[in-house]
Amino acid sequence: MNVQYVSCMNPTAGSFTINPRLQRHFSVFALSFPGSEALSTIYSVILTQHLKRGHFSGPVQKSSQQLINVALGLHQKVAATFLPTAIKFHYIFNLRDFSNIFQGILFSTPECLKAPQDLVKLYLHESNRVYRDKMVDETDFSTFDKMQTEMVKKFYDEIEATIEETKKMNMYCHFARGIGEPKYMPVQTWESLNHILVEALDNHNEVNAAMNLVLFEDAMCHVCRINRILESPRGNALLVGVGGSGKQSLTRLAAFISSLEVFQITLRKGYGIPDLKADLANQYIKTGVKNVGTVFLMTDAQVSDERFLVLVNDLLASGEIPDLFPDDEVENIISSVRNEVKSQGLVDTRETCWKFFIDRVRRQLKVALCFSPVGNKLRVRSRKFPAVVNCTAIDWFHEWPQEALESVSLRFLQETENIELSVKDSISKFMAYVHTSVNEMSRAYLRNERRYNYTTPKSFLEQIKLYQNLLFKKGKELTAKMKRLENGLQKLNSTSAQVDGLKAKLADQEGELKQKNEDADKLIQVVGVETEKVSTEKAIADEEEQKVALITQEVKQKQKDCEEDLAKAEPVLAAAQAALNTLNKNNLTELKSFGSPPSAVSNVTAAVMVLMAPGGKVPKDRSWKAAKVSMARVDGFLDSLIHFDKENIHENCLKAIQPYLQDPEFNPEFVTSKSYAAAGLCSWVINIVKFYEVYCDVEPKRQALNKANAELAAAQEKLANIKAKITHLNENLAKLTAKFERATSDKLKCQQEAEATACTISLANRLVGGLTSENVRWAETVKDFKGKESTLCGDVLLITAFVSYLGYFTKKYRQDLMDGVWRPYLRQLKIPVPVTPSLDPLTMLTDDADTAAWQNEGLPADRMSTENATILTNCERWPLMVDPQLQGIKWIKTKYGEDLRVIRIGQKGYLDTMERALAAGEVVLIENLEESVDPVLGALLGRETIKKGRYIKIGDKECEYNPSFRLILHTKLANPHYQPEMQAQCTLINFTVTRDGLEDQLLAAVVSMERPDLEELKSDLTKQQNGFKITLKTLEDNLLSRLSSASGNFLGDTALVENLETTKQTATEIEEKVQESKVTETKINEAREHYRPAAARASLLYFIMNDLNTIHPMYQFSLKAFSVVFQKAVERASPDESLKERVLNLIDSITFSVFQYTTRGLFECDKLTYTAQVTFQILLMNNEINMVELDFLFRYPAQPGVTSPVEFLSNRSWGGIKSLSSMEQFRNLDRDIEGSAKRWKKFVESECPEKEKFPQEWKSKSALQRLCMLRAIRPDRMTYAVRDFVEEKLGSKYVVGRSLDFATSFEESGPATPMFFILSPGVDPLKDVEKQGKKLGYTFNNKNFHNVSLGQGQEVVAEEALDMAAKEGHWVILQNIHLVAKWLSSLEKKLEQHSEGSHQEFRIFISAEPAPSSDGHIIPQGILENSIKITNEPPTGMHANLHKALDNFNQDTLEMCARENEFKSILFALCYFHAVVAERRKFGPQGWNRSYPFNTGDLTISVNVLYNYLEANSKVPYDDLRYLFGEIMYGGHITDDWDRRLCKTYLEEFIKPEMLEGELFLAPGFPLPGNMDYNGYHQYIDDALPAESPYLYGLHPNAEIGFLTQTSEKLFRTVLEMQPHDTNAGEGGGATREEKVKALLDEILEKLTDEFNILELMAKVEERTPYIVVAFQECERMNILTSEIKRSLKELDLGLKGELTMTSDMENLQNAIFLDTVPESWTRRAYPSMAGLAGWFADLLSRIKELEMWTGDFVLPSVVWLAGFFNPQSFLTAIMQSMARKNEWPLDKMTLQCDVTKRNREDLSSPPREGAYIHGLFMEGARWDMQTGMITDARLKDLTPAMPVIFIKAIPADKQDTRSMYPCPVYKTHQRGPTYVWTFNLKTKENPSKWVLAGVALLLQI
Repeated sequence: MNVQYVSCMNPTAGSFTINPRLQRHFSVFALSFPGSEALSTIYSVILTQHLKRGHFSGPVQKSSQQLINVALGLHQKVAATFLPTAIKFHYIFNLRDFSNIFQGILFSTPECLKAPQDLVKLYLHESNRVYRDKMVDETDFSTFDKMQTEMVKKFYDEIEATIEETKKMNMYCHFARGIGEPKYMPVQTWESLNHILVEALDNHNEVNAAMNLVLFEDAMCHVCRINRILESPRGNALLVGVGGSGKQSLTRLAAFISSLEVFQITLRKGYGIPDLKADLANQYIKTGVKNVGTVFLMTDAQVSDERFLVLVNDLLASGEIPDLFPDDEVENIISSVRNEVKSQGLVDTRETCWKFFIDRVRRQLKVALCFSPVGNKLRVRSRKFPAVVNCTAIDWFHEWPQEALESVSLRFLQETENIELSVKDSISKFMAYVHTSVNEMSRAYLRNERRYNYTTPKSFLEQIKLYQNLLFKKGKELTAKMKRLENGLQKLNSTSAQVDGLKAKLADQEGELKQKNEDADKLIQVVGVETEKVSTEKAIADEEEQKVALITQEVKQKQKDCEEDLAKAEPVLAAAQAALNTLNKNNLTELKSFGSPPSAVSNVTAAVMVLMAPGGKVPKDRSWKAAKVSMARVDGFLDSLIHFDKENIHENCLKAIQPYLQDPEFNPEFVTSKSYAAAGLCSWVINIVKFYEVYCDVEPKRQALNKANAELAAAQEKLANIKAKITHLNENLAKLTAKFERATSDKLKCQQEAEATACTISLANRLVGGLTSENVRWAETVKDFKGKESTLCGDVLLITAFVSYLGYFTKKYRQDLMDGVWRPYLRQLKIPVPVTPSLDPLTMLTDDADTAAWQNEGLPADRMSTENATILTNCERWPLMVDPQLQGIKWIKTKYGEDLRVIRIGQKGYLDTMERALAAGEVVLIENLEESVDPVLGALLGRETIKKGRYIKIGDKECEYNPSFRLILHTKLANPHYQPEMQAQCTLINFTVTRDGLEDQLLAAVVSMERPDLEELKSDLTKQQNGFKITLKTLEDNLLSRLSSASGNFLGDTALVENLETTKQTATEIEEKVQESKVTETKINEAREHYRPAAARASLLYFIMNDLNTIHPMYQFSLKAFSVVFQKAVERASPDESLKERVLNLIDSITFSVFQYTTRGLFECDKLTYTAQVTFQILLMNNEINMVELDFLFRYPAQPGVTSPVEFLSNRSWGGIKSLSSMEQFRNLDRDIEGSAKRWKKFVESECPEKEKFPQEWKSKSALQRLCMLRAIRPDRMTYAVRDFVEEKLGSKYVVGRSLDFATSFEESGPATPMFFILSPGVDPLKDVEKQGKKLGYTFNNKNFHNVSLGQGQEVVAEEALDMAAKEGHWVILQNIHLVAKWLSSLEKKLEQHSEGSHQEFRIFISAEPAPSSDGHIIPQGILENSIKITNEPPTGMHANLHKALDNFNQDTLEMCARENEFKSILFALCYFHAVVAERRKFGPQGWNRSYPFNTGDLTISVNVLYNYLEANSKVPYDDLRYLFGEIMYGGHITDDWDRRLCKTYLEEFIKPEMLEGELFLAPGFPLPGNMDYNGYHQYIDDALPAESPYLYGLHPNAEIGFLTQTSEKLFRTVLEMQPHDTNAGEGGGATREEKVKALLDEILEKLTDEFNILELMAKVEERTPYIVVAFQECERMNILTSEIKRSLKELDLGLKGELTMTSDMENLQNAIFLDTVPESWTRRAYPSMAGLAGWFADLLSRIKELEMWTGDFVLPSVVWLAGFFNPQSFLTAIMQSMARKNEWPLDKMTLQCDVTKRNREDLSSPPREGAYIHGLFMEGARWDMQTGMITDARLKDLTPAMPVIFIKAIPADKQDTRSMYPCPVYKTHQRGPTYVWTFNLKTKENPSKWVLAGVALLLQI
């Protein structure tokens, strides 16, 4: 009860109209736009208040009204002039904009506006900001500028000067006086602004990620504009421009100037709406609670989900985003701001607090959207999210004009050294020209090659940067090279100069040497004499020495003997001594005291006395007494004993002692017993005597020894004397020798010096002589380099353009730009840039050695590849390789080897790998990119470093950045569409293989298989030569570096010179070898060339195969797979002795193998297209056909507007004949046809003209020329003709249709080559897999056969199966992978992973349905291109279908039934029936009203039923069988009654008792076969089945004319699209799309009549008869249709004028009108029709006219045009109703009778009494014979003959005559099916079943 509704709507946007039934509930107020007065009042109050409060000067305050008048005037004019269109959809100028201008003016201060002129200036600035910044093109700019100037002049006098000033510079901003306190002031000069901004930029870069910006004028303006928007309250910006225009960077700078923080979302994996909400919530808290000013910057790339914009739209429109915060968070926010709300004096209710929060958010959170205008994305967004345009200030970034490009490049070049000033200007012009010319070429590239190549301002800046870097680098290199060479030359020159000096020196040295020689000779004599002396003395000494030696020897011997004997005496003496020791005074005394001792004792004393007898006088008395006397003095006695002279004992004493000694008692032991002392004496005596005896022996020896010793001493003394003498002599000699040696060494030294000098001279001569050639060459090179130095700036300019812009173009475009566009421009510049005339950019950037190294690494050797590699190694932006054949990536992987980090976006941990590589400075290759790159890598792609270039952000993480890091991107998409932003960040390089490149590679492959010896030799040679090139360069470098680094007098450095010589020698050797190998190479190449035709053919075939994806995206083939096919084909080719034959065999084998490989993966409808393309291209390559004729065949450029003079050719055919006749080879063809019309008619109307001979001399024309003529006269036979053409040119095996059996294809599969089944309805290819598996032991029961049918949740199962199978070697079937689009990329990676290192037996079988349109195609290229694709379509043509039907059975089937004959006959008939119903589809609606999926299951189950029924019944139950087959097995599919009738009729014709009598013909000329075996039936089909024609189906040949014509048109259109494009046609195609639509729209509106006034018409009528009711219904329907047409067209008209916003409906309408199709909103309200818009509209006008005639007087027309009704049934029913009323018959018992009259429409002037005459019907499938009044066979090529007038009246159903009648359905259009109207019974003489099978029907429209 308490709810009140207030609603509002915009009358120019949205749905424009609202339902009146809704509107009546509301009071409606129209809020019109305020009038001028109201606006004037509102804004003058605002302005005056501002000027008053701010105390502005009087004159300024006074001029406020004047300004408001200007502002209003301009606003109205702008709004009226600049209207929104499809492109300028944002040209909506309303009060928002008007207020915006004043908002700007209110920023002003008295300081800023001193005089009224200042106010005008400020206004001009503000209006430019608000209106002009939105504008899209130059024309709008100039219109606006003119308008603005006029308006100001109108209201102000003497304002010209001010306007002139503003033209030069009129820019206001908040930082004109420097950054800090914002003050809105005019900028004084560009310099001052630049100074401020550069300083701001430096400050910004210190604390934020560094931005390297060029602040040229345009950029500075944008900073001021953006800053102005951000400074405005609730200022949000929409910046529109292509990527790379600087939108983001300039916004960051502008925000920094206003001390605003910048927030951007960081996309990471899975970032979605909840994340965005969380991010926004944080910003809300930051701005609303913490009051921190923030810019929310959002770019196109960050709108990863369009739904993000829902939130942004809310944020912009109201600041309120629903459900942004949970409730508790809302409470927190409210409590956080409560105090502030109170302090503002507000009541702190929840609402107030929340509003305060939201208001502050809207004030502090600025949104800056950076969107790209490319495509229609922005337009659609602005329609879906209006706030994006309405609640933002728009700043449109334009493509830089030529001047901007020039000034920017000039600005940069100012800092570049080494270029003359005058040339800088030309260089900047050229750079700008390059940029714009590439844009133009890109447009042509898109048109012809359908490839997208973009440039953006960023790519231009990159070009300049690259130029500077290259110039510096090349300059440095050049100087270094020159310096080295000059150094070398200088060394060589100084060498020759030194030689003379050396010769003089040599002469001196030789004189000195002579003198030294003489001195030395004199000395030598003196030394000789002295030496002689010494030798004489030495001889004497030697003799003496020998003597001494002998003596010494002797002495030594004697001494030895003496000593030996003495040694014997020693013990005796010792014993004597010991004996004495036993004696002492006491015991002697005791002895003495003996009175008469025993005799032993007395003997002892006696013996002592004998011994001691002095002088040998032995005492006689030796008695004890005497003894006693002698012992008287005991001491004396003892002493005498001790000192006894033992050496001298007298002979007498010795004699005397003997007796004693011999006495046995004379023994100390014995004596001891008598006396101890006596025993001692006894012992002494014995030993003394013994001693003496020994001594007597020794003594002579001793004496001899002494003598000898004396001799020795004398000899030694003599020797010593001699030696002393010798020593003295030697000393003298040594002195002399030393002197001599000194002399000799002097002489030697002198000699060496002389030799060295001589050697140096010879070395110098060798050096100068050896390097003469170098001397000359280097001198020339230096001269050359000097020249190069002068042309360096121009050369580098060209190579920069080459590297920056040419990478993505193909060869032809590169050449065109380089030679056709850039060089000529360089030549014609006023101040020419010096440039080498025939500069090849490659020579500047690489040398032979580099190229050689690349080729050794596997880079293909063609020019394109070398260019690509050069660009890749020299570009500074990251290279992005478009490399569908993976040749580039192969090279990169070999080139970098182990050091390369290969990753893929999205693979596990790829960001970690990237971070590590970034820090370590490694090379990273991102392979297999899609069209968009993970936004996380944005900063890395743009190389946006932070912290002075040391770090880079990846996602939200800062990563260390090593300057040597290098990123290479790679995609294998063949034709990717990368956005301009992406292309600006990377250098796109087109690595797609070229035809000549591939030809060379394949040539190498074929030769290596055919002649491995040659190829090995060749590749060794190439490697060797590449090696030579590298060695030579290294040698020369060594030579130079040795020369230049050699110091001072290097001539003494023999090693150096010898090294130089070796180098020179090696170089010469290499030169010789190179010459030798050149000869060998020529020989090899000659031998290889024989095989070139095979390689060329293969290359051609690859490119045709590769282009097939333009027909269907499923057709993807990789070069890798192709190479395998190629190799197998070479192996398979039959050998031949003759090389020529062998090559032909190779070509044949290659062509056929590729043909088979390709066709098994093509849909039936595309096979002929492919075969035709192959044939035409082969013939073109062999120059066997004429391009002009081929072009005619494809394009069929028929002359329009001609009328055919002969009835058997249509006007279109005649137009073709006229076109042909204008060609030389077909001169007079038109005359001939007219002249011999009869012969031509017979030819044209024959059933298979392609098999007939042409009339007259035309039969001798070439095959292609015959095709051209046939294209004109019988386009419907072209598919057959092309097939025959292929057969004639390539051979019959190219046109036979039996498919390869599965086992053959299976052999080619492998772990890396899956089999991919492209599914078609009604076919199950996996049966073959199961069968093959069973054969090889792979079954479900063996657990080595996995069958996964994909769908929800099956992905994991599939992955597990794959992993297991790859390890164990199982088979995996993945069915219907098209159902899991998201998982496919994982599958692709999985397959790639398993392609290497898996089990050999591992196999994968994949199946998927093709997408209905190429947009819906989702199967990744990687899966498709590497697999063997197999299509399993139901076969086409009766022949193949019948074989295929029979293939479902085998001999066992035929034998299983007891009633063999009946079973076989019906089985064969069923097969034929199956083939017919399946293949009849191709005839479109005339075949079947609707399309049905009949499949082999229907056939096999029918056969089972047949078997059961035959087994169970004795008679064949024909009716039952027909019912079961026709109504259940096949009929189960059928939904249309007419189709059911057709199916039944076929069965009645094929399965009936006559079959067994052998009289049944399944088709004309094809009788049912008798009893045969299985193979017999197949053979019978091959032999007896007539050629394919509609007769086989019971149809008339006309039935296929329509679909054959369409098929052949499509065939030629497709083949034409596959031709290499090179057309500039279609440019400047006159009017724009909008203009064409407008013209058509006006024409339709003009011709459309007013609606019928139903009320007025009703007033005319007295009785509403059934006919009149029909008339009213028709009028109403017509009114609904025409009013919709008018409404929609008027709406579109306003949309085109810009008065309404374009909606999607309007756009659809516009597209339909442009494409000549009937708009959808009209067809919904109209009648079925197949016509284009023009035909449809003409038909509509006829219908209106017909209705107008009828409603003129409501009299039934004499002949009614039945087709003119929306609802023809209603009219036919009206006939029955009126007759039923008249005759009072019950309506439900009535039927219509239809009599075909023999009259035409003109013959009848009044309607019949009852019933009606109708006309405008056409018969399809047969014709009406006026003479007999029956249906009869159609005439050839007359597809839908018109019927005469038909008289329709009603009769009671029981009176109906049904005999020999054909119940003929009536349809509204060709479409049949749903357009059924009625059934007319028509007379027929033939069996009606004939017409049922022929699909005869009546049509109301053709």
